[in-house]
Amino acid sequence: MRRTALLLFVCLLGMSVQAQKHPPQPKPAAPPKPYGPVPTAAQVAWQRMEMNMFCHFGPNTFTGLEWGEGTEAADIFNPTALDCNQWVSVAKQAGFGGIILTAKHHDGFCLWPNPMSTHTVRESAWRNGQGDVLRELAVACMKGGVKFGIYISPWDRNAPTYGTEAYNKVFLKTLRHAHTNYGPIFEQWFDGANGEGPNGKRQVYDWKKFNGQTKRLQPDAVIFSDVGPGCRWVGNEEGRCGRICWSRLDVKGYGPGVDAPSQDTLNAGNYNGACWVPAETDVSIRPGWFWRESEHPKSVQELLEIYYNSVGRNSLLLLNVPPDNRGLIPAEDSLQLMEFRAALDSIFAHDLAKKANYVSVSNYRTNDKNPRMEFWNSVRTCCGPWPYHGYWVIRDDRYDSYWATDDTVTTAWVELIFNEPQTFNRVMLQEYIPLGQRVEKFHIEVEDENGNWRTIAEETTIGYKRIVLTETVTTKKVRVVIDQSRACIVLNRVGLFMDNILD
Repeated sequence: MRRTALLLFVCLLGMSVQAQKHPPQPKPAAPPKPYGPVPTAAQVAWQRMEMNMFCHFGPNTFTGLEWGEGTEAADIFNPTALDCNQWVSVAKQAGFGGIILTAKHHDGFCLWPNPMSTHTVRESAWRNGQGDVLRELAVACMKGGVKFGIYISPWDRNAPTYGTEAYNKVFLKTLRHAHTNYGPIFEQWFDGANGEGPNGKRQVYDWKKFNGQTKRLQPDAVIFSDVGPGCRWVGNEEGRCGRICWSRLDVKGYGPGVDAPSQDTLNAGNYNGACWVPAETDVSIRPGWFWRESEHPKSVQELLEIYYNSVGRNSLLLLNVPPDNRGLIPAEDSLQLMEFRAALDSIFAHDLAKKANYVSVSNYRTNDKNPRMEFWNSVRTCCGPWPYHGYWVIRDDRYDSYWATDDTVTTAWVELIFNEPQTFNRVMLQEYIPLGQRVEKFHIEVEDENGNWRTIAEETTIGYKRIVLTETVTTKKVRVVIDQSRACIVLNRVGLFMDNILD
C-alpha cells in the first residue's frame, strides 16, 4: 500500500514538474484584419526579391545610341561571345533575384525570332540567323535559379503598321509569342514611350488588352508601367524613392506615358490610393542604359546610397547592368557588383537586435502576452513555439510573424534592452504588408548614459522595408515609437546594424 502511494506521489510530482516546464500556451489573439488595398501573393513575392537586374542589350549596344532609329541593319547585332549563363552567375552572386531583358526596345529589333516582325535576330548574321537571346536567357535563369522577366517596348520605330489599329493586333501577337514560348515570367516591363513610327504616326495603345492578355498567359507576372497594375515607375531614373512612399496609387483616369500621374505622385504614391501599386526604382550602373566603352560603373558608395534610397524606402531596386558588345557583363561592372554585395553582407549579416535581452512594448494584442517570452533568449528553447503575432518575434527572420497592437491602438512603442552597450547607425523596420500599409510617422530614441531618452531620427512611412540612417550611437536601450498609424500597428521586423562603409 505504501509502495503504491509512493509511486502515485512520484508520478503526480513528475506531471507537475512537466507542467511547469511546459506551461499551457495562452490562446493567441485574432490577427488584425487587412487595412485598405493589399498586395497579391505575386506582389509580396516580388517585393521580397528586393533587387533585380535589368539588361539593356540590342543594336544600341553596337551603335552607342540610347534610342535606336529602327533603320539599323539587323547584321549590326553580332555579339562575339554571348553567354547568358555568365549574366545569371553575376546576378546571383550579386544577390539579384531576377533578370529583366530588353527583348524589344523602341527600335523594334527583337532579340528572339518574333514571327510578327522582320527586324529580329533571325535576320542577323549572328549564329547564322539561328540565335535566340530570349531562349538562352530563359534557360540560363531556370538552370541558375534566377527568375526571368522581359521588357517589350510598345513603341516600334521599325514596324510599318505602327500608328494604326492594326499595330495593336501585331503587338498582342508579339506578346503572346514571348509569353507562351519561354516559360514563366516574373515581371513584364512596359513603358509608355510613344513616338512616331516609320510612317510618321503615333500609336494609340490598347493597354486594357495588353495587360489583360498578359495576365491570362502569365498570371503570376507583375506588370510594370507608370500605373502598374503590378508595380509603378518611381518617377525618376536617379535611384531615389520618396522619403514618403506609399504602395497605394490612384490609377483611375491615368495611363502609362503622357497620361501618367505627376512624377512627385509616382515618387510618393497616394495616401488614399485605391490600388496596391508599389514603387520600382530603375537606375543604371553606368551613365547610360546601353553599354558604351567610354563609360564606367558607379562606385560601391554610390550603389549603397541607391540601395538605401530605394529598397530602404519601400521600393524594389531594378539595377541596369548592360552586357557589352561581346555579349558579356564587363569585368569592371561585375567587380563593382561583387564589392557591393560584400558591402551589404558586411552591414546586414549581423543584426544587433537579436542580442537584446529584453523586449518591451506599450501595447500588445489581447492574449498575446506570454511573460516567459520577455526574458532571456534561452527561454525560447524551453517554452515551445511562439505565438503567431507576439511582439517578441520582431527580432527573428520569419516573415509571417509580427507584433500587432489592439485594433484601437495606433500609437505605440517597442523597446529593445541590452545587457551590454550596442553601437549602430542603421535601423531597419518592416511592416507586414499582406495586411496593408499603415504607419504614417515614427521616431527612434536611445537612452544615454544618464538615463535620458534622446531622439536620433524622425521619419514617415515604413511599408515593406524602411532603413533609417542615423548617427553612430552606443546605447543599452533603443525605442521605436510609432507616432501615427492608419490602423493598428503590424511590424514584423526591427533590426539594428552598423555601416562602416557609408558612415
